[in-house]
Amino acid sequence: MRHTLSVLVEDEPGVLSRVAGLFSGRGFNIESLNVAPTLEKGTSLMTIVTEGDEQIIEQIIKQLRKLITVIKVVDMNTVRTVEREMILIKVNAQNSSRAEILRIVDIFRCKVVDVSIAEMTIEATGNTEKLSALISLLQKFGIKEIARTGIVAMKRSMQLI
Repeated sequence: MRHTLSVLVEDEPGVLSRVAGLFSGRGFNIESLNVAPTLEKGTSLMTIVTEGDEQIIEQIIKQLRKLITVIKVVDMNTVRTVEREMILIKVNAQNSSRAEILRIVDIFRCKVVDVSIAEMTIEATGNTEKLSALISLLQKFGIKEIARTGIVAMKRSMQLI
């Protein structure tokens, strides 16, 4: 099962290397990884997506918590979250297919961020399912290149029902 881990770390050289080394040293794969500074000076937030059953994820979390530079680890699968990913897709866009590509861009609420005579670059943000559906629809035009940010996640605010 896919798990998203939120790891708050001290922002210092070598932290990313130690965290990645923990995964590779135990034969675990990192599906995606995002790191950025937080509002609190001297800390960064890592969002790590990995695969594993409950026992493997529990082991990963315990090992992460042993690292001196790790402040907090949260398995985002145990809380309600908002997850998003950003993607840039460069697609063949001949005159005959531009109108159809633009309709898809509109339906998926994307943006065209670059255009040339033969191709378009599209920016899209959303959950993994939305982006997979977009890629699937654009494949018939010929995708030339894809760049993805990987998932970022945040715990949802308390909601009244």
